[in-house]
Amino acid sequence: MAKFFDELNPKLIEFIKRQKIFFVATADEKGRINLSPKGYDALRVLSPDRIAWLNLSGSGNETAAHLRVANRMTLMFCAFAGNPLILRVYGSAQTTHPRDDNWDRLYCKFPNSPGARQIFDMRIESVQTSCGFGVPKFEFVEQRSKLIDHCRSMGQEGLEVYWNQKNTISIDGLETGIKDGTDY
Repeated sequence: MAKFFDELNPKLIEFIKRQKIFFVATADEKGRINLSPKGYDALRVLSPDRIAWLNLSGSGNETAAHLRVANRMTLMFCAFAGNPLILRVYGSAQTTHPRDDNWDRLYCKFPNSPGARQIFDMRIESVQTSCGFGVPKFEFVEQRSKLIDHCRSMGQEGLEVYWNQKNTISIDGLETGIKDGTDY
């Protein structure tokens, strides 16, 4: 049976810290719902009502675009090992780019990562747990290195060209704010 909480408790925070993957869902009012898996050491619980995650370069930038028009986000964590559990965290988030004043204050909480393009700083509004009995068990082998290697090989100048070509407009035609700094 699902249980709701106003914020994360210590047990749920420890559960999040053990996870090797999490999922991010966002949507605008009428376009596609975006659901993305995220890996790497890219998520921090900043307090019981706040989570930040480092967004690395990728083929799209849907989360940033969606937050500009419908500031709502869901994070989901699943226990693929150990006791079954699904944890959903609901809230709103602000987007921070490397050009923003508060970038250094947030980025220092993460490992230096080639391709870091945004940090999403989420205010938690609600937390839900459910059984997870239907989630299969998997054994973690390793994080893939291809994304980090690819970003490193492009260098900062190459990344900025890539962002301008691939990350300024969402698949539904929404601006992402990566280019002009007009996130809010």
